Amino acid sequence: MNKFGGILSLLVIVAIIFYSFHSLTPHYDEDETVPTTKFSVERALKPLIEISKRPHYLGSQGHEEVRNFLISELRNLGLNPHIQEGFSINPESKTLTKPINIIGRIKGSGNGKALLLLAHYDSALVPSFGASDAGSGLVSILESVRAFRESKKIPKNDIIILFSDAEEIGLDGAKLFVNEHPWAKNVGLVLNFEARGTSGPSNMILETNGGNANLVREFINANPDFPVASSLMYSVYKMLPNDTDSTVFREDGDIPSFFFAFIDSHFNYHTANDTYENLSRNSLAHQGSYLLPLLHYFANADLSDLKAETDDVYVNFPLLKMISYPFSWILPMLVLAVLLLMALIVYGLYRSKLNGKAMALGFVPFLLSLIISGLFGFFGWKLLLTLYPQYVEIHQGFTYNGHWYIAFFVLLSLAITFGIYKKFSKKFSEPSFYVAPLVFWLLLNTAVFVVLKGAAFFIVPVFFGLISFFIMLRQEKPNLLAMALLAAPALFLCAPLIQFFPVGLGLKMLVISCVFAVILFALLWPVFGFYKKKGLLSALCLLLAIFCFIRAHSKSDFSEERRKPNSLVYYKDADANKTYWLTYDKKIDEWTQLYLDKNPEVASNVLGDAAYNKYGANFSFAQAAPEINIPDFEVILEMDTIIEPYRKVKFTIVPKRSVNKIDLYNLEETNFKYLEFNGKNASGLDTIKGYRGTKNNALINYYVSKNDSLKVYFTVQKDAPVTFKVMEYSFDLLSNNHFEVKRRPAYTMPKPFVITDAVAVKRTFSLDSLNIRKQDTLEVNPQIPQKNE
Repeated sequence: MNKFGGILSLLVIVAIIFYSFHSLTPHYDEDETVPTTKFSVERALKPLIEISKRPHYLGSQGHEEVRNFLISELRNLGLNPHIQEGFSINPESKTLTKPINIIGRIKGSGNGKALLLLAHYDSALVPSFGASDAGSGLVSILESVRAFRESKKIPKNDIIILFSDAEEIGLDGAKLFVNEHPWAKNVGLVLNFEARGTSGPSNMILETNGGNANLVREFINANPDFPVASSLMYSVYKMLPNDTDSTVFREDGDIPSFFFAFIDSHFNYHTANDTYENLSRNSLAHQGSYLLPLLHYFANADLSDLKAETDDVYVNFPLLKMISYPFSWILPMLVLAVLLLMALIVYGLYRSKLNGKAMALGFVPFLLSLIISGLFGFFGWKLLLTLYPQYVEIHQGFTYNGHWYIAFFVLLSLAITFGIYKKFSKKFSEPSFYVAPLVFWLLLNTAVFVVLKGAAFFIVPVFFGLISFFIMLRQEKPNLLAMALLAAPALFLCAPLIQFFPVGLGLKMLVISCVFAVILFALLWPVFGFYKKKGLLSALCLLLAIFCFIRAHSKSDFSEERRKPNSLVYYKDADANKTYWLTYDKKIDEWTQLYLDKNPEVASNVLGDAAYNKYGANFSFAQAAPEINIPDFEVILEMDTIIEPYRKVKFTIVPKRSVNKIDLYNLEETNFKYLEFNGKNASGLDTIKGYRGTKNNALINYYVSKNDSLKVYFTVQKDAPVTFKVMEYSFDLLSNNHFEVKRRPAYTMPKPFVITDAVAVKRTFSLDSLNIRKQDTLEVNPQIPQKNE
């Protein structure tokens, strides 16, 4: 083998891998002058400063400020926005909110379906600044609408702008719009902009009740410059317990969506690190590179003809942008590939380039590499969690040094694979050893055809592999540069996936990265098989892996740049007259130690089931706390009457302090014939006991805005026992004048996905035993009409 050819082919492979990542997004240049009719990152960033100035979760002061700012921005664009306000229930999450949607419209010249631009304006419930989630979506829409208006084009379709509310709680603003706003009936397509991190390429995901063929075709026709999309992503997305506002439009309105979200730097998701400074400018540029061309295209497209009976396989590809073909092609392509491999094997045996023993032997290094690397990926990550127990505090599952771990495990897998194949190098036959990888890839595509058709584009690199196999059978020493170029489709399609799975699904998926590294290596055997220095390459990969591990170790601690999530809750059991400090943390740090001491009690031993959390997290530790005088809520009984054989009751829970959340539980497991909260029918919610695989025994999880009360109306059998438990939360522990909680150290921040920095009060009451102030028990409040059961 020509040494120069070998080195050049390796450099080409490295360059292709680099380009497979580099080509995914536009690259922000702060010095670039952008015409007023184009999307400008600089212009989009200006309103983001105001939006991300402070946390703006539902019910907070910042929430109202952001709403007023967005209304002002829409007016500056020449729109006449209005708000839609009302109570909304999500029956799956059992959330009740009073979202305030912001809605504007650009009138089109035609009478067809409308295009809706969508992003939510509430931030996550912990003190998240919401710059990426979903401030990036808000400013992408504002800047794209500005550029569109600057073009002076009159759209054929109406363009509706919806800044939805309460998305972070239960997609409740979207539910309110889809189910109650008159404009929703005319929406033909939604473009929804989201974020699940603060950097990385923005992935396009489809939401549709039918086939995707027409949507894929129209997306390709719109011709965005940097599409990152694949039918595999949507297949995986549908398996995950994740929803966006687009899900509501699909399920409640049968309205299809494209939604766009970047997911890298996942460790910043829903945290105080979701800031203006941490938002990747390339990611924001990528959102704009989607929205403006799609806005121009769909503003004039026929949006009434987007449903299809069939599905397409689709995937982005450098230079070509997107490739797609119908699901009906999957089986014929698979059969064709199998027949071609069989024909090539016969041809190779005929030319004495293959022999049965060598082909069988080829499975040994391949399977050994696959099994050993997979085991390292699976158990190696578990070992790291033992060595670095602080990682369990990062609920996203992706650590600050996660990219270094991906590189470590991938390079370690390559070192193992090169090393194993070296052991067989004296006996190997380059063409014969390629049969095993090709057979595996065909088996993989067979499994894809059966269970995951969205990944059927994996057959594309197989065809290029078959071409390489044919060249190996024809030529004694094929041109390695040409063989490296034939491997380009495999690298373009698979290399980004090696990073995608652990970034999107957590580092527990490193095993997938290890497996992908091995099977991608094997598909490149027409290049690697001719390298004589496999031992040297194994050693080089091992050295690079060690370097990556050292880098990961150097970033394994917490610092002001890599802040430790921690939690603290003041909890009062009003029934037992006991108070506790609580935390979700597995390890007490210097701040939580001020309140929980060095050896706190196990929380479950003290509290039992203290509260529901939709991510399944439970309090870890508890410590007795000083009693603070917290004003108790009042229960006002408005109706309690018996109409045989039922008892009808209506009461209101009135907070006497500024609260953010009220959870109501039914302690008697009573079956309600009818149930209603704040005028919204909630019948059936009492039978739902879980959400996304977690336990939820609450009747309702009510997120309060503007200190609204919780009005409850129900009908039960007249002799049924009725006892309620109330969990009342305020997110003001650090600002409440009744407490003297010190500020967090700079290297810490509030833990995401749980209620923290909160004052929680639990109290039970029975309508028959407690001394409740009664109003007229015969007259029904006109705001909650009687129901005819």
